[in-house]
Amino acid sequence: MGYQGPVPLEPAGSPTARSAMRCVRLLLGCTSAAELLGTVLAEGPSWITGEGSALYLLDSAGMLRLTASHGLPDWAHERYSVVDPAGELPAAMALRLRRPYLLSPEHTSVDYPNRNTGMGTGMVAVITLPMVVDERPIGVLALALAHRGTVPRRDLDVLETLAEACAHRLAHLLDHADAHLPYGTRAPYGVRLPEDPRAADGRPAGLAHPLLSLAVRAAGHGAFERDLVTGESYWDAEAFRLAGRPPAPDGAAPELDRLVHPEDLPDVQAALAEALAAGGRYRIGYRVLRPGGKVARVEESGEVMLDVHGRPVRIAGLLAEAGHREPPPAEGRNSPAAARTALLLTLTRALSRAVTVRDVTTAVTDVARPALGAAGIVLDLVDEGRLLPVSHTVYGGPRRTELTRLADLSESVMQRSLARSAPLFSEPTAARTRRDPLTPAAWAVLPLVASGQQVGSCLITFAAERVFSREDRTLYSAFAGILAQSLERARLYDTHHHRASELQRAMLPRTLPRLAGIASAARYLPSTEGMQIGGDWYDLLRLPDGRIGLVIGDVQGHNAEATAVMGQLRSGLRAYATDGHDPAATLTRTSRLLAELDTELFATCLYLTLDPADGVLTAARAGHPAPVRITADAAAVELELPGGPPLGVAPERPYPLAVERLAVGETLLAYTDGLVEDREEDYDESVQRMLGGLELWARQTGPGRIGPAPALERLADLLTLNVTERRSRPDDVALLLLHRTAPLP
Repeated sequence: MGYQGPVPLEPAGSPTARSAMRCVRLLLGCTSAAELLGTVLAEGPSWITGEGSALYLLDSAGMLRLTASHGLPDWAHERYSVVDPAGELPAAMALRLRRPYLLSPEHTSVDYPNRNTGMGTGMVAVITLPMVVDERPIGVLALALAHRGTVPRRDLDVLETLAEACAHRLAHLLDHADAHLPYGTRAPYGVRLPEDPRAADGRPAGLAHPLLSLAVRAAGHGAFERDLVTGESYWDAEAFRLAGRPPAPDGAAPELDRLVHPEDLPDVQAALAEALAAGGRYRIGYRVLRPGGKVARVEESGEVMLDVHGRPVRIAGLLAEAGHREPPPAEGRNSPAAARTALLLTLTRALSRAVTVRDVTTAVTDVARPALGAAGIVLDLVDEGRLLPVSHTVYGGPRRTELTRLADLSESVMQRSLARSAPLFSEPTAARTRRDPLTPAAWAVLPLVASGQQVGSCLITFAAERVFSREDRTLYSAFAGILAQSLERARLYDTHHHRASELQRAMLPRTLPRLAGIASAARYLPSTEGMQIGGDWYDLLRLPDGRIGLVIGDVQGHNAEATAVMGQLRSGLRAYATDGHDPAATLTRTSRLLAELDTELFATCLYLTLDPADGVLTAARAGHPAPVRITADAAAVELELPGGPPLGVAPERPYPLAVERLAVGETLLAYTDGLVEDREEDYDESVQRMLGGLELWARQTGPGRIGPAPALERLADLLTLNVTERRSRPDDVALLLLHRTAPLP
């Protein structure tokens, strides 16, 4: 894999070592393939990017089957859901060779292109790690890694350790699940199996799901699992027995409102909403309605599992008989009215944390939909007098096509509800015909009105017919009011943010000037935190003496003031530069300008000039990261430029001037620290990781191979793609690339 010599061991107290050890401990307590992969992505080193990672397990036919994934597009699921171990795909190679198999970013882009965007995973390598225990193959773990050409030995050791921990945990889970699988069938953990029509005690076996089998064996109770993304739910045979119901052929659990006693349902919904909002373990006691009017008391103990972004994706747990204890006194438990109030308070708290419209729809999907027992929710917002659907990718996930059709079917009734300013509820009828399979069995349409203004309309659908009581209608009407206020606030924020972003982008160059002998490319990405704007800027100047000026800077802060200061600095620096001042004098004058402004902000800045005729660079640096030179022989090194303090900190202090040279065929990268800065990683290590990625790019797709302009555009895309794959972007990002193509005549 291209390793060169020994690499020092990671210090025991380093962030990478700490996160790896914690990750291994957590892996040994996981209960599913999905949880294992999620733990690796959430708790492993930050250079495991997550997007495009997957876990394959060997099935009973000897094929590698995709069991858990994160960030894989639909086309990848379709094309690589089953892998032949005898083939040439990376997962097969890793398992057959019994060693890690690395794909460089170039290979992932060329060999496995994203057909939707025309590009692959970009500056992200993919490593496939075999999972083997005592010569017994279990499967393959595939992880996407940021900025990787070769993987240093210390990082490879971490990856192999995580894969071994996953393998041992999966082997343990599989061995314990095997004892409960029908006909002695052995299949990967997390894959549904054929069912024996009878269990050991003669009752129908229900769903033979390994997770449920493990839970039943551990506690001797009924077990359940619910996928919050797809809405699918599974019960084992014991859970059906506790509820006094025959097992469903597909193991699907009964609807919440048909299972729970009506007096207990508001309490259950409120407790479930709390669990969904917080994640983690919960416990609920309630009465279930058995056929014939009988009532049984059960206790539900479960856990809400979160994905790497903190969103609830799955619930799993146990059902147990609560015996024949008398119900607690009225003062010791919530009345139905108090429980409904508690549910509304929980939904209000979840929506109050939402900042953007996307956040609101996420809260509705993650908390409101499952807590209300709904099959789906469609939101339409009023835009210039028309109802327009919110993007279904926000709340639809893999079901967005179904929700799009449902939105089309419901458009007229949602408009009618909004026009009447009154909610509409379906009524069950014996004569109802289900001509379209997407027509919901029951539904509620809620007009969303806030501050006397029509905000939108909300459709809530249910899988089974139901009667909406007076209390139910009051609850949904109150929820509509809360949702409308949240959407109004979120739309106002989105509008202000859009205007601020447009203002900031207006202060940046619309296009870069075309300059003889030079190819260039630039990118800007706003922060994803706070106001999502900042003070990063760049400029490419055509100077009067024929030289070229390159400017890149970063004003402290991520708000409107930082953007305003940035605009003033950009204008001032451009004026000083075009007056003919060298980079050092230009930064000195710009520092004085910032000190004279009515602000406490400071800024870092790099300004250099390039003579296209001979490649001479003159540069000065004010607390800014040094630019990177990518040489014709594929080396990436930082220019050694002496620097001074940030602009505005010491306005009387001069800046040193440095002279370098950019040869024909060489590329220069100037960037702000948001490009490499990661809260979970040492800054210098992040820079070294970027340099390794740049060298890989230069070796495989440099300007000499595909033309300088396309190559620079692709490199800019790869660098920013790596940033966008992070869970959050606390700082904005700017980068500017220059490539010297040929000397002028």
